[in-house]
Amino acid sequence: MYYLYILFSERADKFYVGISLNPEKRLVEHNSSDRITFTAKHKPWKMAAVFECAESLGEAMKIERFIKKQKSRKLIETMISAEQLDGVLAQLVRVPYVRD
Repeated sequence: MYYLYILFSERADKFYVGISLNPEKRLVEHNSSDRITFTAKHKPWKMAAVFECAESLGEAMKIERFIKKQKSRKLIETMISAEQLDGVLAQLVRVPYVRD
């Protein structure tokens, strides 16, 4: 199962949306990478939400691309707040995430 995850950087007040088979491992990678990337510039990141996304990588990428194309902070905040999603995003199932 591919998961869609949303990260938040308090320092930069920015969100990041990604997909992964293992979102917890991906969070560690985002926070420890030495490469010059968007996420490296805005460390540290915290997990804001995780959703079951799709069985196939292709379908997961379509959903991720849809969210990123919206360029909408409001949409991401709605997803994090656990409000009912509709349209393309209705299929997402929120995964409880234990925060430290």
